Amino acid sequence: MMGVYEGKRAVVIGGTHGMGLGVVEDLLAGGARVLLTGRNEKNLEELRGRFGPNVHVVRSDVTDLSDIAVLAETVRETLGGIDFLHVNVGTSELAPFDQVSEESYDRMFAVNTKGAFFTVQHLAPLIAHGGSIVFTTATNTTVSESMSVYMGTKAAVLTFARVLAAELLPRGIRVNAVAPGFIDTPTMGVAGITDEQRAEFMRIGDEATPMGRHGTVAEIARAVLFLGFEATFTTGIELTADGGLGMGLNPAM
Repeated sequence: MMGVYEGKRAVVIGGTHGMGLGVVEDLLAGGARVLLTGRNEKNLEELRGRFGPNVHVVRSDVTDLSDIAVLAETVRETLGGIDFLHVNVGTSELAPFDQVSEESYDRMFAVNTKGAFFTVQHLAPLIAHGGSIVFTTATNTTVSESMSVYMGTKAAVLTFARVLAAELLPRGIRVNAVAPGFIDTPTMGVAGITDEQRAEFMRIGDEATPMGRHGTVAEIARAVLFLGFEATFTTGIELTADGGLGMGLNPAM
């Protein structure tokens, strides 16, 4: 039986763990050819051993434009082109706005914003007519204390998605974004988090989310792939997957 993504060529930027890896696994289960990227060599080696020749696992740093240029050539050589591009890059460093350092600010914008933009700039020429791009953004909520810079980086990415949706319309390429809320991933999206901090972040997220729980990686992957392949009359939108967090919903009393 042919898989739902049979014959499709997919690139997942930031596909070594968490939500990105969930997208990779679903693509493979559906029969797609996949190239994924990451920076952590330990994670990359583990996935090379796990997936073998079925997946192209590439070390690439989104903050390095020369790496991005090499990545574009690697995609051309291995896949020939792209039907689906998932730009799942992001790092966050928690700090009240008056304690944010210039170095921390620059790191977050370099990865989340500059990296996302130039990755698409280099890979867009390889995307086939009728293909799609999905960015990972973030739910824009008031529950974002100590995340001012991170939220700013993701707001910029959403604007990129909307403008690129217009610019790529003549090529039939759809561009959308998925905005996760609190999702149960190994790092919770926070750099250098400890087990204790992760547990506290889980508690806060469960309490803040109207549905009373974190989302799963599988739920986000389904949202990403829905926009990537099924929502063929949809472009320039942000699909929120946050358990009602962004809507400020309250359980019925």
